[in-house]
Amino acid sequence: MTTTEAPASTIDQVLRTGGVHSVYQPIVELDSGRVVAYEALARGPQGPLHTPDALFSAARSAGRLGELDALCRAAALRGAVAAELGPPLTVFVNVEPEVLESAPLEELLAIATTAPAGLRVVVEITERALATRPADLLRAVERVREVGWGIALDDVGADSMSLAFMPLLRPDVIKLDLRLVQERPGPAVAEIMNAVNGYAERTGAVILAEGIEDEAHLAMASALGASLGQGWHFGRPAATVDHGRPVGRLVLPSTGVPAVDPDESPFRCLPAGTQLRTAPKALLIELSKHLERQAMRLGETCVVAATFQEARHFTPATALRYRDLVARTGFVCALGEDLPVEPLPGVRGAALAPDDPVRGEWDVVVLSPHFSAALLARDLGDGGPDLQRRYEYALTYERRTVEQAGVSLVARVAAQPVVPEPVEEVAEESPAVVRRSGSADGATLQEMVLQRALAATTSGVAIADMTAPDQPLVYVNAAFEQLAGLPAGRALGRNCRFLQGPDTDPGVVARMRQAIREGAEFRATLLNHRGPEREPWWNEIHLAPVLDSSGQLVQYIGVQTDVTARVTAERELLQERDRTRRHLAQIEELAYTDPLTALPNRRRFEERMESALWQARLDGTAVALLFLDLDGFKAVNDALGHAAGDELLQVVADRLRGRLRRGDLLARLGGDEFLAGLVGLDPATAPAEAARVADQLQAVLTEPVLLGTERVRVRASVGVSVHPDDGAEFGPLLHRADARMYASKHPAAG
Repeated sequence: MTTTEAPASTIDQVLRTGGVHSVYQPIVELDSGRVVAYEALARGPQGPLHTPDALFSAARSAGRLGELDALCRAAALRGAVAAELGPPLTVFVNVEPEVLESAPLEELLAIATTAPAGLRVVVEITERALATRPADLLRAVERVREVGWGIALDDVGADSMSLAFMPLLRPDVIKLDLRLVQERPGPAVAEIMNAVNGYAERTGAVILAEGIEDEAHLAMASALGASLGQGWHFGRPAATVDHGRPVGRLVLPSTGVPAVDPDESPFRCLPAGTQLRTAPKALLIELSKHLERQAMRLGETCVVAATFQEARHFTPATALRYRDLVARTGFVCALGEDLPVEPLPGVRGAALAPDDPVRGEWDVVVLSPHFSAALLARDLGDGGPDLQRRYEYALTYERRTVEQAGVSLVARVAAQPVVPEPVEEVAEESPAVVRRSGSADGATLQEMVLQRALAATTSGVAIADMTAPDQPLVYVNAAFEQLAGLPAGRALGRNCRFLQGPDTDPGVVARMRQAIREGAEFRATLLNHRGPEREPWWNEIHLAPVLDSSGQLVQYIGVQTDVTARVTAERELLQERDRTRRHLAQIEELAYTDPLTALPNRRRFEERMESALWQARLDGTAVALLFLDLDGFKAVNDALGHAAGDELLQVVADRLRGRLRRGDLLARLGGDEFLAGLVGLDPATAPAEAARVADQLQAVLTEPVLLGTERVRVRASVGVSVHPDDGAEFGPLLHRADARMYASKHPAAG
């Protein structure tokens, strides 16, 4: 039995006996090193429910998540008192998002009443709670602020929804997802940090970087704008804390954040003295459309909230526009009299109470990290033709007003979670529409011809929705069903990564994902697996991006062809060549580049070294040759498999590249051996310079590498030879460096 399938009696016993405790991990001020807070992390009793994942999974299965969450918070506060985490320190406690479904305000009040006097608390909210229960979440945030506690938004950057809701939640602390400091920066990181630092600059919010495990992570955290850090570099979670460490006070901006009344109407959020204008409904319609177009340009970090007074105003034409908004923005809600909880798939709704002042308003709010606009209007109660009805309105770009209006509307969104139904893809400017179902009802002749052609082709065709979370498949043809070994009903709604397996080349997968992130075309042949039996087959895949009229990436079309027979024949041919030409090593000589690491192979490296040695003899400089052999690589290969070993070699190659100068040489000699050439050295200092570089390369290779869920470490033995002292040609230099590497690896043999 897995830990997630623990019997209900086990979690019942934990809840009945209070068998939960907290461990505390320090949160440190980066510039001073002072501990300013501790995060309370829940732990169950020793056994299958010890880890938080297993503990909360068991409670969720038993329908007792709220009880466990309350128990964990009580344990966190009791433990904080026992560990003497009083002022000036602050304690961070977590709120499980699903608890908001039952009694969010009462639960949070229960925390406040049990907290010891003077205990400074910050409540952490994860982005999982943002879109599912926004009304409960916003009201809970206001109640937390009422009792004087702070708000932290956790895992920012793991999903764009956190950036979209950040202006509405107004967190005091922004906790950056650990991948931002642990992975190589890219365009997505730049977008996240642009939004986060802009928000922090406006509000004074504190940025906290999680996952800091070494000096490189620490440097990246500072570069990203974080002033606080958390991770193993500063200390692991423990039941007790080290009171000998210097401490400081965490300064939060919450006292400067004005309270927002979620029951207030958007029009009433306008500041006193705002100039109001009068306009007919026809003008407001055009202003609303303009704001909608701006929202679609902002993308998935944008929130759109609107009122429609009555359900009849949410017309079919409106539905078409809001389908586009759902496809291109992060969160869309529509409120009005008799509007359902889901006026359109993906649109969150709410039926307003008879006395709700919003029923008399026309409001459109568009809010993103770097843009804010709101059309706030009040019906003047005219009779006559609908388009001539007059409204008193203001069009404002003042951010505080827009945020307050956004909170007012989102706090009215229907409380129950919405499960989106499949959305039919609509492209108003395209002559053909690809539908998710096979029905031709309402389809044009062109659409029917297209669908018949897709159904008849022998190549697998799949379409992924790039605007939805996890980029699910929204269309597959019959050929794809055969290739995947799954019916359409089991393939649709899933990311196509289900075709991959442990033997799929991680290098190809990485390049494919990079192309998708860049919105580029991609072609490759990779190993996939078919059906429940996971039968392997080779897929020649072609991915093509689909852009909308504004240039935004909305879909990817993938065309798959089974080329197993061809790949098998090619492999058999290579094996035959290898058997007959093994002693001549002609396979290696067919190419100059190592296919796994993209580094030059020995042949190319030797040619370049000979050129470098010739140049050194002409200009009187020195050249150093470094021979590197990995220690511990075989253990990783044996324990985690060849795919993990290949990925490790790619990481090693990247790290070596990053520590050498642009003009230096690098090659993979074979297996786990690498060569580096340092050119243009001063003969007087060449040995010392080569030794210094060797130490740097050894240091960077000892840093841990994450392979899947496993963290591994390898080291390197290095041998160094220097021209002209150790030889004038490549062969003697390589022999001397190899011998010194062997002596370094086996000191007793020397």
